[in-house]
Amino acid sequence: MSQKVYADAKSALQGVQDNMTYIVGGFGLCGIPENCIQALKESGVKNITCVSNNAGVDDFGLGLLLQTRQIKKMISSYVGENATFEKQFMNGELEVELCPQGTLAERIRAGGAGIPGFYTPTGVGTKVAEGKEVKVFEGREYILERGITGDFAFVKAWKGDKFGNLIFRKTARNFNPMIATAGKITVAEVEELVEIGELDPDQIHTPGIFVQRIFKGQNYQKRIEQKTVRKG
Repeated sequence: MSQKVYADAKSALQGVQDNMTYIVGGFGLCGIPENCIQALKESGVKNITCVSNNAGVDDFGLGLLLQTRQIKKMISSYVGENATFEKQFMNGELEVELCPQGTLAERIRAGGAGIPGFYTPTGVGTKVAEGKEVKVFEGREYILERGITGDFAFVKAWKGDKFGNLIFRKTARNFNPMIATAGKITVAEVEELVEIGELDPDQIHTPGIFVQRIFKGQNYQKRIEQKTVRKG
């Protein structure tokens, strides 16, 4: 069990290489594995395929890897907050696979569950369906979507124990639990790392069996992606 605990993000990312697929947790800037992303940037890995709900912003989150052109392909749902992403895509420098948000969530969940594919009505008759198998069930068309797995999965949790059991806090739960199941190697960074037995079993969102590496993160910024205020 103690072999799962690493000192920091750099040591926990041993084995990352060029041309791999990385699945990254978070929604917007909420619950993103900041330390892992920074360590990926510093590692210099390139030509990577990155699966994440969104692409961060220009100077934070996955935007850091776009700035350094380490990402070859993005599989995402929402990318509207990143001008660097837009520029690279429009210039033909970045491959992009846009996926409906619910479908993306289910593709990751299916991959983690060992399900190679499933049928969904979402996207039928649109560009999403191009090149995909279509079947009719009870008079309604469905398209085949493939499950997603990655060489590494990176997630961020509020609390974790040394076996890798994880608790996510509120909205930061988002994509993280399903992503934790879909990596050949899952790396979890946590705000608080506790001893085995300290977490209430009924409160655990991700069982440690899915997590191979865990470390206590540092210097979290907790940015707000879009701030809306009104006059007092």
